[in-house]
Order: sequence, then C-alpha cells, then structure tokens
Amino acid sequence: MEILGWVLIVLLFAVGMAGAIFPILPGVLAVYGALFVYGLFFGFGEFGVWFWLLQTSIVAAILIADYIVNAWGVKKFGGSRASVIGSTIGILIGPFVIPGVGLLAGPFLGAWIGELLVGADMRQATRSGLGALVGFLSSTVVKLLLQTIMIVLFIVWIAAN
Repeated sequence: MEILGWVLIVLLFAVGMAGAIFPILPGVLAVYGALFVYGLFFGFGEFGVWFWLLQTSIVAAILIADYIVNAWGVKKFGGSRASVIGSTIGILIGPFVIPGVGLLAGPFLGAWIGELLVGADMRQATRSGLGALVGFLSSTVVKLLLQTIMIVLFIVWIAAN
C-alpha cells in the first residue's frame, strides 16, 4: 500500500506540473490533491495548521493569478474585454483545434478574433493577441514556480517530521 500511495502522489504532482502548461488538466488541484493522498495513506499528523495555511494560500494565489496575469497581458497591450474572453477561449480550445501549436496560437488567435469582433483594426487586434500570449506565458511561469514551491514545501515538511 505504501508504494501505491507514493505512486499516486508522484503521479498527481506530474499531472499538476503538466496542468500548469496545459490548462485542460487540473494543475494546482492535482498538486493539492497529492497532499490529501499522502494524508490518507500515511496520516495527516505530520501536517499542522501552518502547513495547510501555506499550501491553501498558494493554491488561492495560483487560481487568482492565473486569470489576472492573463488579463493583465491583454490589457497591457491595449486589449478590450472581448480579447480577454477570446484569449481564455483560445487557451482552452487551441490545443484541440490546432494540435502542437494550439497551446500558443490559441490565446493569440482568441484575443485577435475578439478584438476584430468589437471593431478594432488589424494592428490593435495583433497587439492584443501578443498581449494574450505574453500573459499566458507569464501565467504559466508563475504557476510552475508556485506549484514547485508547493511540492518543495511538502517534501521539506515531510522530511522534517
């Protein structure tokens, strides 16, 4: 049973890190779930209030920052609400519609199309698309960094107890 517990934990960590890049995967929730799997297999006694406060705060920060950083990228480049919505749709469907490059093309094209639909010119739509791409890449870096901190914190906490 011990091996199964560790396999599930490592698998959830891997899914979580992949989810930082591929938005269709549960990302941070998989990493957070790994903590509960550890508790179920090995006990929650090693975790205290501070552990859960830190981890839950990081989860909340990731969930909030994911949207805000993406929207910031679009807005910073002069995009409208339509391009923010378009980039969000593009992030979700891009990898399926355009396999391989859809992960990067999706947010760009979504914002670009969103801007064109509200009457922006081609130059502004392109700027908004670039902003969506910058926001998506920045958000991905933030998620990878914070999820890595969650995993390292878990390992350090377990090793210390």
